[in-house]
Amino acid sequence: MSSVNVWNAGLYDNRLSFVSSLGKGVVELLQPQEGEKILDLGCGTGDLTYEISKSGAIVTGSDFSVEMIEKARKKYPQIPFFVENGETFRTNEKYDAVFSNAALHWMKQATKVVKSVELALHPGGRFVAEFGGQGNVQTVIRGITEVLSGEYGMKVAERNPWYFPSIGEYSTILEQYGFKVSYAIHFDRPTPLTDGEKGLNHWLDSFADDCVSRMQTKCA
Repeated sequence: MSSVNVWNAGLYDNRLSFVSSLGKGVVELLQPQEGEKILDLGCGTGDLTYEISKSGAIVTGSDFSVEMIEKARKKYPQIPFFVENGETFRTNEKYDAVFSNAALHWMKQATKVVKSVELALHPGGRFVAEFGGQGNVQTVIRGITEVLSGEYGMKVAERNPWYFPSIGEYSTILEQYGFKVSYAIHFDRPTPLTDGEKGLNHWLDSFADDCVSRMQTKCA
């Protein structure tokens, strides 16, 4: 993936578990069936992979983060998990569905992702995903931008680890690779952070490492 973000799997589970909790609605949209082979792309520490497995589906989890996959394997040893680059992965296994929650906005080379998903699916297979859209976390991004560019003279655009496309932009890519976009919605989901100001620190430590850690290194 394009981001070099370093993930703290323990912090992710303990303080940022809302990511998986809010993703349960996407599992309902997937409607996994018993016996189906399903790939969870960008599975994190495996909570939603496990939710999918409850249906009786044969599910596999993959993520670019070694730390996340190690934690997922410890939590759910009955499920196979693999370290994979979502932009370039290839598999000899064909899946009935590819599922992804809160991960595609970390994969800036979207055409490569969609091509990888298309190759992983059986003909007629489905791709169900949730990720940050255009304008996502704009208040935080605005704050990071003001600090890094104003106080440190850094070029924030070069450090931005995220890709937040519009529905039209991502739908166009999907259609270019033969997908029929049958349902797409851009919805607002304000998400309060726990622990007050510490909550923002947890968020920055986990999700903005590309920007913040380099700032701290330069200021040291």
